[in-house]
Amino acid sequence: MNEDHVVRKTIRIEADIDKVWDALTNPEITKKYFFNCEAISDWEVGSRLDFQTKVEGEDTVVVTGIITAIEPNSVLEHTCYMPEFENDPSKHTDVTYKFESENGSTVISVSQGPFEDEEKRKHTNFSWDTVLSGLKKVLEEG
Repeated sequence: MNEDHVVRKTIRIEADIDKVWDALTNPEITKKYFFNCEAISDWEVGSRLDFQTKVEGEDTVVVTGIITAIEPNSVLEHTCYMPEFENDPSKHTDVTYKFESENGSTVISVSQGPFEDEEKRKHTNFSWDTVLSGLKKVLEEG
């Protein structure tokens, strides 16, 4: 994998690691910062992870994937793709979240890739800035 084609982000959130994990896995909280999407899953390896929102009153999955690793408060890994590309692995990326507790705050490192299309990588880079700053705001400001 070409590391230049991977988006990497790190953010410190002034919140306990349990609260941060809950905010990542609780659909009622994810819709507050993840583009109004609820993260829907049973949070087991091999399970689907759907990011779902309402479009014209209908529940719509906008991004989906399969959980490939999960260790609460430590690591979450999943594939990521739009539902229409489910059978086209060339359009899938891998997402990894890593969590570290530091003096009552939590450091989250996120990576996603690889991206062969530079525009999609740039869009994803911007999207992660929006998601992570929104998560920080939800947890720190309530």
